Amino acid sequence: MGEFTLESVTSDHFDILKELGNIGAGNAMTALAQMLSCKIDMTVPQVRLLEFQEVGTLMGGEEQIMVGVYLAVEGDITGSMMFLVEKASAKHLVNKVMMGMASPGEDFDEMELSAMQEVGNIITGAYLNSLSMMTQLMIYPSPPCLTVDMAGAILSVPAIQFGIYGDKILLIQSQFYDEVAIDGYFILIPDLESYAKILGSLGVEI
Repeated sequence: MGEFTLESVTSDHFDILKELGNIGAGNAMTALAQMLSCKIDMTVPQVRLLEFQEVGTLMGGEEQIMVGVYLAVEGDITGSMMFLVEKASAKHLVNKVMMGMASPGEDFDEMELSAMQEVGNIITGAYLNSLSMMTQLMIYPSPPCLTVDMAGAILSVPAIQFGIYGDKILLIQSQFYDEVAIDGYFILIPDLESYAKILGSLGVEI
């Protein structure tokens, strides 16, 4: 096996990564629906392999204010995972968690940030859990970090940590809705060895 790079991902590999992303996002939405005790519908997620600097643009520009949940991933695979959602959508989710008791306006008080962190915790945990079950790999997430900032600033955290400007990442864009439509973005950033391990664990020749 030659050295694995994301440029060498064939369309077959990509289809498998896409399917993992679909199942992970579906699992995350099921967990969210249980948490909120309501029905959540989800469109089939768009899964794309993107240059890292393209991601902010896709979210409506690097200056778009987003709520981001970021965590490190360790165990059989290493890297990081992010879930990002537009600020107004995050407020809607928080209001559901707090049974309509969220403060008026777009900003978050401490209790609301804590509720959003719990949402992020459940969503990312369910996503990684399904990935672990499908690949039989041990995946240990760190406690999640929550931040409210411009998309570009949130995305710069893993970029600096992993030195990945210019590298491609797997972005899963998932639209889900109860009474309002919410665009959520799952970003899995395994190191290259971990991509190879994920595919290898599914019996894929690399």
